Amino acid sequence: MVVDAANLERSLYLLAEMLLLPVPIILALNMMDVAGQEGIQVEPKVLESALGIPVAAMSASHNQGVDALLMALREFLEGRLYFNPKKPTVSAEHKGIMLEIENQISRYVPAGYPENWIALKLLEGDEELARIMAQRVPAQNWEKVSTLLYEHEDAVLDIAGERYEWIARMVRAAVVQPKLTRGSLTTRIDQVLTHPIYGTLILALVLGGVFGITYSVGTPIQIWMSNWVSFFAEFLRASLSTAPAWIPNLLADGILGGVGLVLTFLPILAIFYTALGFLEDTGYMARIAYLTDRWMHRLGLHGKSFLPILLGFGCNVPAVFGTRIIESRRSRLLTILLIPLIPCTARMAVVTVLTPMFFTSNAGLVAWGLVAGNLVLLMLLGLGLHNLVLKNEHVAFIMELPLYHVPNFKTIGIYVWQNLLGFLEKAGTIILAGSLVVWTLSYFPTGEVMTSYLSYAGKMLEPIGKLMGIPWPVLLALFTSIVAKENTIATLGILYGDLVTTLPVLITAPAALALLAFQMLFIPCLGTISAIRQETHSLKWTIISSGLMLGLSLFVGILIFQIGTFLAG
Repeated sequence: MVVDAANLERSLYLLAEMLLLPVPIILALNMMDVAGQEGIQVEPKVLESALGIPVAAMSASHNQGVDALLMALREFLEGRLYFNPKKPTVSAEHKGIMLEIENQISRYVPAGYPENWIALKLLEGDEELARIMAQRVPAQNWEKVSTLLYEHEDAVLDIAGERYEWIARMVRAAVVQPKLTRGSLTTRIDQVLTHPIYGTLILALVLGGVFGITYSVGTPIQIWMSNWVSFFAEFLRASLSTAPAWIPNLLADGILGGVGLVLTFLPILAIFYTALGFLEDTGYMARIAYLTDRWMHRLGLHGKSFLPILLGFGCNVPAVFGTRIIESRRSRLLTILLIPLIPCTARMAVVTVLTPMFFTSNAGLVAWGLVAGNLVLLMLLGLGLHNLVLKNEHVAFIMELPLYHVPNFKTIGIYVWQNLLGFLEKAGTIILAGSLVVWTLSYFPTGEVMTSYLSYAGKMLEPIGKLMGIPWPVLLALFTSIVAKENTIATLGILYGDLVTTLPVLITAPAALALLAFQMLFIPCLGTISAIRQETHSLKWTIISSGLMLGLSLFVGILIFQIGTFLAG
């Protein structure tokens, strides 16, 4: 069991429950470096003696103490570890009651369950075990148990109190607390950073800074890499000039124009992931959750919904699966419907590449506005659905705000590397397959996009595209993002080649803003749709979710273009 050495008192409550089970436990005392920075002195050997179980001190983020933990595991496997756990007890007032309950249920306990543990959990008010035992224990015996539980409803407070007293003894024995810790510094910082007004303004500045740095540093590198992709594409065409025409076109347009262009995202994504990793590792990401929860709660969303919603900024798929932490089915359903409004890193990657093509020096401001617009829509939609779906149901939300600490650059590096590796795997599989399909449909049977198989589908979308000022090939590229959001850039690269010089000429500023808003709000990728189907267990709600996003994207895209064109005219 892994616990936080800097917050040992809070971490040991779960251990107090685990020790009541007939399983051997090795305690991994992690984050010893953070405890040291706080001036907290933890004596592992003293704690080991007090608990009666092996304790291995470690700092996983610095790869310290891992060998000691592995040694303890090896000794356990070889039967050389000694376990004599000092378990928390039940007060004399309720110990007799627990024994009486145990006598009534002893012959009916499921195999593998300790009888005294079952009796204790019933006293604690465990509803699941009460349901199981009510089905197994004869009515006469269960009536006696129910009477005892009703007469001693306060037992749960007594049991918790005994555990906290046990924890206090363990901490007194093994921990020396400093008179002043960085916790007081964290409190002072949080008075500003979690303030409903100042904190929100600072959050807006932080997010604006993230986008600003991403564009100012990443875009020049992306353009340089894009030029090299164009150079290699022309080199392939010249080298294979004697081959059948479709071969150089496949390599230059289908592969380099699709996957090659997508790979130029890497510098931008690396900077973006580094910024996110930095915010997470310093402890500020939890403050973002806290701040956003405060405002979202007022607009109809309850607190627990924000944790999976926060995951959505990385990827909507785990965000949908993360809604399992929400007990209420209605609340879970509402959160699932709102998660596609969160711009995942794939959506942001597309916006990050396209925005500078149309808005150059104002790209950071436009991207910030697009994200803010999605969040505003999320809040408004949440308020509306709150009354329709949740019926004004409210659920409390409790979260821990960690101490601020110096970021671990190794941890951030691993985070960035894993995300970039995942992106490269997608580029080599889903995006490559999508690029080849799009190229084939756009090349055959005539070798020209405007008379290809793809043009038949594209021309069906032309009326919709006109309402947003978007040519049908661009709108078709947006629709290919259902497979993977990055396919938008891959398809545009195949259809138009050099996007930096081509797209700004074809698309006006209002149409470009409509295009970007459409991309931010469009139907999520197939992975997210599949996750929604799995978590809602309903085809109806899956269709409603996709239809809602399609309707929003079309409505907002058309509205932006029409208003923008009116103002420009």
